[in-house]
Amino acid sequence: LLISMSLWYEGLIPGGMPKRISDEIWTWYFYAAVFAVLFQLFVYACFRFYRNLWSYTSLEDIIRVVIANTLIFIGIYIYDYYVLSHMELMVLPRRLLALSWTINMILFAVSRFGYRLIKRFFIVIGHWVTRKAGSKRVMVIGAGSTGYGVIRHILNNAKSYEDRVPIIVVDDDPKKNDTTIHGIRVVKGTDNIPELAKMYAIEEIIVAVPSATNIQLKKIMDKCSETECSLKVVPPLSDVSDGVHHILRDVKITDLLFRDEIDIDVKSISGYLKDKIVLVTGGGGSIGSEICRQISVFSPNTLIIFDIYENNAFDLANELKSKYGNINIIVRIGSVRDKKRVAAIFEEFRPTVIFHAAAHKHVTLMQDCPGEAVKNNVFGTLNVAECADEYKAERFVLLSTDKAVNPTNVMGATKRVTELVIQEMAKKSKTKFMAVRFGNVLGSNGSVIPTFQRQISEGGPVTVTHPDIVRYFMTIPEASKLVLQAAGLGRSGKIFVLDMGEPVKINDLARNLIKLSGFVPDKDIKIVYTGLRPGEKLYEELIMAEEKEDMQVTYHNKIFVTKAVEHDSALFAKQLESLKYAAENKPMDVYRILKEILPNFNNAENISN
Repeated sequence: LLISMSLWYEGLIPGGMPKRISDEIWTWYFYAAVFAVLFQLFVYACFRFYRNLWSYTSLEDIIRVVIANTLIFIGIYIYDYYVLSHMELMVLPRRLLALSWTINMILFAVSRFGYRLIKRFFIVIGHWVTRKAGSKRVMVIGAGSTGYGVIRHILNNAKSYEDRVPIIVVDDDPKKNDTTIHGIRVVKGTDNIPELAKMYAIEEIIVAVPSATNIQLKKIMDKCSETECSLKVVPPLSDVSDGVHHILRDVKITDLLFRDEIDIDVKSISGYLKDKIVLVTGGGGSIGSEICRQISVFSPNTLIIFDIYENNAFDLANELKSKYGNINIIVRIGSVRDKKRVAAIFEEFRPTVIFHAAAHKHVTLMQDCPGEAVKNNVFGTLNVAECADEYKAERFVLLSTDKAVNPTNVMGATKRVTELVIQEMAKKSKTKFMAVRFGNVLGSNGSVIPTFQRQISEGGPVTVTHPDIVRYFMTIPEASKLVLQAAGLGRSGKIFVLDMGEPVKINDLARNLIKLSGFVPDKDIKIVYTGLRPGEKLYEELIMAEEKEDMQVTYHNKIFVTKAVEHDSALFAKQLESLKYAAENKPMDVYRILKEILPNFNNAENISN
């Protein structure tokens, strides 16, 4: 008000009246100013302006400032019209209040937003003069609200984005081509990522399209993998335009799957699990524990976690008890190789559904210990299967592997024999016996991903056996859900094969994981090729040639049912006896007997195809 009066009566404003400010004007100002100060304090307090952190001012705060100041001057106008005008004071031009409102907004903006303006000024000058020497030159993928938020945080030196300078934004929306975000140019075409990265000397790419599907993300990743840039990802579905600082997302294993996870038929699964007694062997392992978690969702009466390693089983039981208090969670320690212990579990609980996940699965270790692989995988499975038959369980589900198809190692051969065991049991039992075959599971104990992550955390090198080796991959939750789904199909004696999508090159997997960890392959982290290990092959298969003839797709469309391969049951029984004797007395004979049982077993020391 004071500045407005001075400007008005000094004639500095068009339409003003240049003359000395009279005593009558000062009297009016005194009454108006006292009210204005008190009323302004009241309004600002109601809008909580005195508690704002103005260094984090947003567009919403600016709108609130405009509303608050407008209310203040409406109040002053009403006070002047209904109070001061009746006190026989000098009537001032109403335009003076409009001028005062304008000046008040400018002063408020400078005092509240000046910190940000000055800081931004020096940051921009610093970027322009020094190009932030030593900082990473960043390409942001995505010109939406998330990309905008990333650039804003980088320019504001947000803690989680410091030591970076944004250079260019890439988006596929033609409407955004040649526009700018905070002065950073937006160009069209994720197909041009490699060329743009080279042109602008980009060192890091930040993918800021959290709403993208895995298919869309794969396309972007494929292009990013052609550069030498490190890679960061913004958390999915985060709104970085709301003024909150977001940390760039850590590497998630599902980022490397690059396909949408499957849905399951909840009704069919609930029908055979609800209120039932369920036994999971190997329940403390990475796959077994996730199966236990998925089972618990469907409210079984009792869930028995059977494992030889007590620590994992104990932790899992505590987790499930705290989350599913209505389920009777029981842990029993023991080995499937101990028939008496297995029988005792069946006698105590009489389970109706059994998921058999207990197995030795490390290929190289089982090559060196073939007798132990047979004892645990083959005869451990036989022990549990015979108890399931004897105690009249409703269904028995074996977890198998793609390594059982045309096996080239002892582990795969023993799993193929267990499939035959299940098919034999189905011929003579009222229990529904079935096997579920799937490929590698991302993140399971001993799998390639944790190994790569450990090697990256140690600074490398990352070891890959062969540059062309490929594998099928699936996440642990996805594999577990499909196992439950396959079990609900209830076709005894069948082998269910899960649709694993397209095979993934291990070399690409390693390189993408290095990029997602913020490093550059072959520069920050070296990749070393060690050569194929004994029993390892370049390409895994999910179905044998003789199974394809009568292969059927289930109604779920992600699960296939294979044709059972016919074999002589009497001969198979004798071969099992010989295999058991060899495992216990002459382990090196195991190779020969497995070859007799499985003519397609090729146990060459180095398999290349």
